[in-house]
Amino acid sequence: MRAVPAPKSLLGRAFALLAVFTADRPSATLSELSRYSGLPLSTTHRLTRELVAWGALARDEAGRFTIGLRLWELGALSPGALGLRERALPYLEDLFEVTRHNVQLAIRDGLEAVYVERISARDAVNVVTRMGSRMPLHATGVGLVLLAHAPKDVQDRALAQPLKRYTAHTITTPNALRTALATVRRDGYATSDRQIETFTHSVAAPVRGPGGEVV
Repeated sequence: MRAVPAPKSLLGRAFALLAVFTADRPSATLSELSRYSGLPLSTTHRLTRELVAWGALARDEAGRFTIGLRLWELGALSPGALGLRERALPYLEDLFEVTRHNVQLAIRDGLEAVYVERISARDAVNVVTRMGSRMPLHATGVGLVLLAHAPKDVQDRALAQPLKRYTAHTITTPNALRTALATVRRDGYATSDRQIETFTHSVAAPVRGPGGEVV
């Protein structure tokens, strides 16, 4: 992640610091926060102190910062995920009991899949996803399901952007993605074979609302 021009407003600066944290970078030092957010070190120091006091950030004994529990609490209240999680959790638990594999629930946000619930199997393959993490639509099972049933303008945007390669098996061309999406709509489910990591395979199915729409 490269540094970006620092925002001018106080709120924008706070968001710039929070945006440094990703699934690949769950913690950061003060200097890393300053570098990746584009903020001066003195500003970073002042804002992190306030964010820690409020609970948006936490700081460990080594001086590294992580997302604080207060943000997790607020994120769990998102109406886009809260109702779905509550309704889906019993079914996720049933699926986990039958398969004894990792079971995950995701929603679409733009051109990414956001994982809003997860049940992990102790002896299953360790995957990179966690609650709140984001993954590309074109290279994940849940992403392919969500994209296959997304509005046409969303699909057009996904097909027009560069498709990042993660492994030799990742879908990287528009034609291959179109074919994959058509297959999902025909079969009613999606598979992703070693697209993100070479040792993982996933199967995903859509969750539909009362009117049959994919949520």
